[in-house]
Order: sequence, then C-alpha cells, then structure tokens
Amino acid sequence: MRVATFLACFAGAAVGCLDGRDATIPASATPYWFPQPVDHFGSNNATWQQQYFVNATFYKPGGPIYVHTPGEQSLTTRFVDGTHPTDLAQTTNALVVAIEHRFFGKSNPISDLSGSSLQYLTIENALEDFASFVRSAKSHPSDVFRTAVSKNAKVVFFGGSYSGNVAAWMRAKYPRLIQGAWASSAMLYGRLDYYQFDQSFGQHLQALGCAEKFSQAIEAVDDVLVSGSAADVVALQAKLGVPQLTPQDTAGLLSGLSTLYSMAPVTTAKDFVYDNVCSFFNNSSLAPIDAYARAIKAVISSDGMTEQSLRQMGDTSYGLDNYAIDQPGRSWYYMGCTWFGNWQTAPPSSSGLSRYRSQLVNLSYFEPNCQRKFGSNVAIPVDVSAYNAKWFNTLRGVSNIYYTSGSLDIWRDATVATSTGNLLPSSPSSPVFTIDGATHSQDLGEKQVNELASVTKARTIGDALVVKWIK
Repeated sequence: MRVATFLACFAGAAVGCLDGRDATIPASATPYWFPQPVDHFGSNNATWQQQYFVNATFYKPGGPIYVHTPGEQSLTTRFVDGTHPTDLAQTTNALVVAIEHRFFGKSNPISDLSGSSLQYLTIENALEDFASFVRSAKSHPSDVFRTAVSKNAKVVFFGGSYSGNVAAWMRAKYPRLIQGAWASSAMLYGRLDYYQFDQSFGQHLQALGCAEKFSQAIEAVDDVLVSGSAADVVALQAKLGVPQLTPQDTAGLLSGLSTLYSMAPVTTAKDFVYDNVCSFFNNSSLAPIDAYARAIKAVISSDGMTEQSLRQMGDTSYGLDNYAIDQPGRSWYYMGCTWFGNWQTAPPSSSGLSRYRSQLVNLSYFEPNCQRKFGSNVAIPVDVSAYNAKWFNTLRGVSNIYYTSGSLDIWRDATVATSTGNLLPSSPSSPVFTIDGATHSQDLGEKQVNELASVTKARTIGDALVVKWIK
C-alpha cells in the first residue's frame, strides 16, 4: 500500500484501507453545504459554504448526534462510515455527521490561501462554525440532516489529533450545545521547540531494538551535512536517493521520510515502524548509515515518490507564492505559525538526549517560512505562552471530556497525557487514559485485525462514557 494512501486510511480518510472494517457500514456519499460567514466576530459578513456528510443509517428517534471533523485534512465519507463513532452509532442509534474545517478541502471562506485570506483561520472562527452548525441542526434538523431528528438530541463531539483539540474546545466553550467530547491524541499544549516528537519516536525505536543504531545513522548524516564538503553532501544525497537540496532542506526531508510510519497503528501482529525502519537496522551485516539508506529508499519506493514530489516535500522555497485552495499543508503551516508552534525540531545539544533527526532541523528551518509564506504581519516566534494561557487553560475543570493518547504517540507530549505525567488531572467525569503500546489516535480509527487489548479497553471506557453523556 502506498504510504500516503495508508496514512490517510489510518486517519479515516481514504478508500481501500486495512482489514477490519465492517463491510456492512454503508457509504454516505452525498455532500451537503452549510452557509457560514467569513468572520463571525468582525465586519466581513460575506458567506461561504461549509461541506459536510451525514450518515443516518443507524439513527432512531431519541438517538444522539455524533459530530466529527477531519480537522487538518480534507473531508471524505470515511469520517461518517469508517471510524469508531460510526461503530458506536450502531449500538446507540446515533446519527453521524462529519463537517469539514474552514480552509481545508472544499470549505474555503475565501478562494485562496494567501496570508490576507488566512487571517480568518482563527480558533474562534473555527469553533463558531461548528457551533453555528449544531444550533441550526437542533432547531431545523430536517433542513440540515434531510431526515427527522429530535430537536432535543444530545450531541457528542469526536476528534483525533488536531480535531481532538476541536472536540475538547467545543465542550469547554459550548457546554449547552455539546454534552461530551472524545479527544484522542489531541495536541492541546503548545511548545515552540517540540523536540519531544522525536523522543517519542525514539521510544518506539528502542522498544523494537534499533534506537541506538538509528541515532548513530543520524550522527553520520550530520557529519556530512554540517561539516562535509559540497561533494560529500552530493554523494550522501545520492546514497540516500534524495534530490540535491541545501543541507538544511535535505535534513528536513530526511526527517519527514524517516518518521513517515510513526503514526501507523500497532497491532499484536504488525508494527509498521519495525517493518519499514527497524528491520533494516536490526540486520547485523549493515552499518547504521547503510541501514538508514535502505529505510529511506524503501519509503520513497513504497510511496512511488518522484524527484519532483521529493523536492516539493523538502524544498522550503517550494510553493511560497502558491495560494491555491485545498493545500492542507499550507493551512496547517499557518496554524503552526500563528497558533501553537509545535515545530518538530532536534533536541538542543545541551539536553544530552539522543537525536533521531539532524541538528539542522531547528527553529531556523521552520520559522522564516512563516513570513515568507504569509507575510510580515505574522509575528515570529509564535507566542505559545499566550496560546496555552487562553486555549489550554480553558479546559481546566471542564467535565465530560475523555482524553486519550498512545504511549508510543509521537504527539504524546503535546497532549494532556504526557510521558512525564498528566497536564490536567484525570477525574471520573473527564478521565485521562494512556493506551499502552499504541500510536496516534488508534482508539478512534478503524478497528484493526489483531487489535491491541489496550486499544479495545480505551474504546470500552469511551463508549461507556458516551452512553452516560447521552442519557
């Protein structure tokens, strides 16, 4: 399976996914559109159309409404017919609706992704989009859902990854509209240098027996990229099968390629990180740099990447003035620049931590692009302290939020359930659960063949909470 297709599939966004999907769940292929203002809180009252899908197959009178958003992805029908909320809908008589996030996919308040347009990509506007939808759905359900739904239906918001942020914030900001939220792998806590990303990846590598050799390979790469001659750099790029870019852009590209499988689900029978990374390093006949080269080339081959696609992935100057819509990476980059940071950097040398990406992948790799892409009005660095004070602290004391995170999740230390302890207290009304051995948002993805017992347990706990919330 191609890597891009696989990762989208894991997130519930593609057809032709892993085994384990209930084939009896019908597709809900009709897109609907809901009018929203460009700016809920300002003077731009022009309207745009927000895309959504509905699956009412399992709805019965008196049943709840389950709201889902793909967050930083484009919306597909998989969000209403191929994720855990749809499985839960079958036993709770629920209607499932998935709503596309503003400035992603086909849901664009303005028809370009320039900095002046993306000023309307704010947390406040995004949350009010969903709140406005839910209000209309509850007051005029037949108009919104094209089927009769009780105006008193309880609403639960589900989300994994950034959409988990949305779920938690919706419960915190609109408690009368949203009865509960399931926030899986929600990266709610902002960090400027998010070097913990690779430390979680390293923990996964360590569990599979290849962390030390992988780190040695990174040191060998840096010996060339940082201190080698121009000819040495070209030779390394050829060895690894990547195009000739600047040393820093090469480092960034390699970081993205080597961690591409880090969010893939782990089962009792399969670990994609082992198959696609550690299997090469655990071959005793290969030097670390040679194992690294094989792993990088395998990722490139499995995804059918070309030199052009690799340049697009690695060249930080690529597409700076491409403002076309439906570029999820561009919208997501803007959110990092203006909201929460979480730049995936190498740890500082003073930390003494092992490195699983080049030391060249630092803030100077990420931050300059904020103004190059979106204009000088974007402040550098992003004020993550202000973000946390407003958006993380708003969750304190809020009931009916279920926080989950995998112990091998690369985003774990941006979630409530960090590797060093919970950032919010776990309580009976808002429990925090770490899913042992799991990666990113496994509990809300598709059920896997040979699923981990810990994932099943996380779902069982969450299902019971949802049943309680909708009573």
